[in-house]
Amino acid sequence: QVQLVESGGGLVQPGGSLRLSCAASGRSIKVNSWAWYRQAPGKQRELVARISPGGITNYAASVKGRFTISRDNAKNTVFLQMASLKPEDTAVYYCNVFSSSSWPWGQGTQVTVSS
Repeated sequence: QVQLVESGGGLVQPGGSLRLSCAASGRSIKVNSWAWYRQAPGKQRELVARISPGGITNYAASVKGRFTISRDNAKNTVFLQMASLKPEDTAVYYCNVFSSSSWPWGQGTQVTVSS
């Protein structure tokens, strides 16, 4: 059974940092490009960052220079290191393959940036 479990979210002050993890089970992640997405209340889900099987990364303009996506194929896990967080980064964060054929979505992890 294919499953994605996101973790690492929480409440953080502006300027703070968080590291999100996405643990995959039931299938290896290594052949796919992976991405982190986020959805803020009342908004559509948006692509935040993606990483190719070879480690090439791309970022949304809003997070470039602040977020870093990485992957550990041996641990079947994708990470998102977030720094210099802003209130507008508040959202539920999800990971999934960067493909038209997504895996079943996980529950996401809530990130709240507030003083």
